Amino acid sequence: MAFMTTTEVPPAGRSHRRRFPRIVKRSAKMAGIAMAALVVAVTAASFGYNLATDGPAPRPAHLLFATGGGWQTRYLQWGTHGTPVVLVPGAFETAGTFAALGPVLAKNHRVFAIDLSGTGYSMPNPPFSAGHLAGQILAFLNTEKLIGPNAPILVGHSAGAADVGIAALQGPRTVSGVVFLDGDATPLGAPAFLGAIAGTLFINPYKTSVLRLALRQDWLIMKIYNSLCGPVCPQLDEAGVSTWRWPLEQPGFQAEITYSMHYGITAMTPAQFAALKSSDVPKLVVLGTGDPEMSHSGAVLTAQRIGAPPPVYVPGRHLTMIASPRQVAAAIDSLGNR
Repeated sequence: MAFMTTTEVPPAGRSHRRRFPRIVKRSAKMAGIAMAALVVAVTAASFGYNLATDGPAPRPAHLLFATGGGWQTRYLQWGTHGTPVVLVPGAFETAGTFAALGPVLAKNHRVFAIDLSGTGYSMPNPPFSAGHLAGQILAFLNTEKLIGPNAPILVGHSAGAADVGIAALQGPRTVSGVVFLDGDATPLGAPAFLGAIAGTLFINPYKTSVLRLALRQDWLIMKIYNSLCGPVCPQLDEAGVSTWRWPLEQPGFQAEITYSMHYGITAMTPAQFAALKSSDVPKLVVLGTGDPEMSHSGAVLTAQRIGAPPPVYVPGRHLTMIASPRQVAAAIDSLGNR
């Protein structure tokens, strides 16, 4: 008896289902290889760019430094008489930020402006916390003999408000007044994803490459300056762009910005606010009428927190020492007279 054999035909779609996992695995493997190649290429390009752009960062000539108490602080100085005033910059700022305000204040005061550690030409000295930077301010006051009858008014701009507020608590006999200029000294914590970037992706060689590329974009520096200063401020020329760029190219800035991405800008604690409010040091809050970083209600609350009279408003946005140096100087004078 003859038997006929037949070839069993698999159900429709079964062979496709068998091939699909293979296609997925093959595609994933190819994607992994491509990603690895991209990482290698980007890393090599980053190393190459960093090597090509290595070299000493440019600096202005004839910088002044005060050395003492474990600190080397760069500073500018104006005026020869009157109650001393020490101007403390905010994040990404330096003594040069006060170049318009210093000469106006110098009519009635001996004026100093400093670079905080991590930003500018002062010696890097981590960590970059508010308490540590307040120690730098006090070391500068002692080095320059700005103590006792020469105790100065401390003016902290933006994030620098927290630094001068804490300095006033740490050295009450070395401070004759405190001014919060365009700053409220409250935490502005970095979003969680920035902390993750700082801990994983924002590492060398990529960190160096990203910062150098960003700082070489004149248009970016001008755009940030214009948005913070406003239309009443002088436009930046090539030299003006350099005054903002060069300090951020100095040793220490990479560590400082990584610290800020982890922990946020410098700020005071509720206990420190309460202590400053109860102190008998004269206090004042000054800000621009159009400050995008600080509302009028926030300024009133800040004045209440530190035991200051109602805020003083001057024309400008967040860089009032550039936009309205005469009005800011008049407000500081009023504190000294009080």
